[in-house]
Amino acid sequence: MELKLEIQAFSPPLLSPVRLEEMKGLMGGYGVALIVVVSVLSLRTSSEQLSSRECENLGFTGLALCSDCNTLSQYVKDEELVSDCLKCCTEDSDDATTKITYSGALLEVCMRKLVFYPEVVSFIEEEKDQFPSVKVQYVFNSPPKLIMLDDEGQQKETIRIDNWKREHILQFLREKVKRLASD
Repeated sequence: MELKLEIQAFSPPLLSPVRLEEMKGLMGGYGVALIVVVSVLSLRTSSEQLSSRECENLGFTGLALCSDCNTLSQYVKDEELVSDCLKCCTEDSDDATTKITYSGALLEVCMRKLVFYPEVVSFIEEEKDQFPSVKVQYVFNSPPKLIMLDDEGQQKETIRIDNWKREHILQFLREKVKRLASD
């Protein structure tokens, strides 16, 4: 009886009571509960977007495409993580927004935490000179991140790079940072 009350409390617009009883008879109470929960979560995640600050606090940058979240769900069985990813992702598209470039970037990192990010250290020591418009900024307690800058030097996007490999940092900067005229 308790399960029936929970289902009805969470699902008025999703399934009619007649349809719920029909499905309950076919699948048992737990199957219906699972369907209802999945339906509620899919509706909630598709309509709810988090702010960029909330996404950053969760470890998402806003750079992920929603198709990446779907791929993530195939490998990670953490529904909450996938749900958070879907709230922070950008819809896949082939329009001009995917071709946005920036005039420069700040690589912000805490000097004390650098030992935990050997790929970032490797990039700074060996590759950073390829990008004269990318500056390293040491900020106490800051996780490694790229702060993308527009023509006026204003921050436009912040991307956490904690788990990026050196090659990924290189590829991203080659695609997203405009080359200087002397390059």
